[in-house]
Amino acid sequence: MLDIEISQFDDEVVVRLFGEVASGTAAKFEAALQSLLERGHRSLILDLAQLEFINGAGLQMIIDCAGRCGIMGGSLTVRSPSLKLRRLLAIAGAGSLIRVEHSEAVAARLGPEQPPGQPGFSHRSTKGAPTPSEQFPMGLPADRRLVDSALRLVVTLATATVGGADGVSVSLRRHGVLSTVAASDDTISEMDADQYATGEGPCVDASIQGRWFHAEALSSETRWPDFTPRARGLGINAILSSPLVAQNKPVGALNIYSRSEGAFAPDDQELASVFAHQASNILTSACAGASSAEVAVRFASALRGREIVAQAQGVLMERFRLDEATAFSTLLRSSVWTDETMRQLAEGIVRSTVSVRAAGAPLLGGDSHG
Repeated sequence: MLDIEISQFDDEVVVRLFGEVASGTAAKFEAALQSLLERGHRSLILDLAQLEFINGAGLQMIIDCAGRCGIMGGSLTVRSPSLKLRRLLAIAGAGSLIRVEHSEAVAARLGPEQPPGQPGFSHRSTKGAPTPSEQFPMGLPADRRLVDSALRLVVTLATATVGGADGVSVSLRRHGVLSTVAASDDTISEMDADQYATGEGPCVDASIQGRWFHAEALSSETRWPDFTPRARGLGINAILSSPLVAQNKPVGALNIYSRSEGAFAPDDQELASVFAHQASNILTSACAGASSAEVAVRFASALRGREIVAQAQGVLMERFRLDEATAFSTLLRSSVWTDETMRQLAEGIVRSTVSVRAAGAPLLGGDSHG
């Protein structure tokens, strides 16, 4: 459901949104913006204090509406946007087009670490440390290199998109031994190795206990007395480790390192859990007996989509003058924060571009079902 309330104060028009801008309601939102612009209103305020959700098509409508207002000599102000929406607008390069008003305090930068037995973002087990007989026998496909390649892609994408991340790794237990199968650089590999050597650290604990560990500030950390000095000696001051789970058992961890204390905001923690979930899916598929080709295809489909994603990247690169990596990151983050896959978002962007060019009209928004 989406309710729209429009009020006018002198030359400014305030548009208040209540509910959700999703596949079934985006057309209503688009029609309201179009109507206001056609009537010559060039200074609009979008009040999003009561908005519960907005999808990728709605985000694109806001950006394009801002451009139209600017062309008319006016401006678009977004009032009380969520943290997620603010970040997406920034990533899309819309900062120069849109004014942002904050009517509420900024959310606390850090959320609490997940306590034992409590549900959280990632798929995790609430059981205690597994006995040797319970340790996961990694039944990988014959070509293990494809699985490791997919995990390296997870590391690359997490490094590029998780705020505060200065390095990322994947630790995996194979044949009862925890080892690093993918890392962004040698320093991060050394961080993991120090945890294996000392037998302690958030990576080790996450891979055993199946819950996430957040070392907000190593300067005040007391849980890992042997490992912490080594980490600080290499310039690491915050760590976020999310468990990897396959067949309902913890088998490793996705580890994100930062040189800055207090680096991982709640949204960064949630995004990290998304990558941990994707990595867990890779491992679950492998252990279920899926072929190497099936594992590779499933992961590629989940993260990159197909040719349509490349086309949508090209649209974003042209429209907002983004480089290829930033355009892909924009699609990825939009997919994470909305109810749509990357392919759905890409299809909406491409369809909207084709339809608008065919009509010879300025672009206002994406397909409502994109």
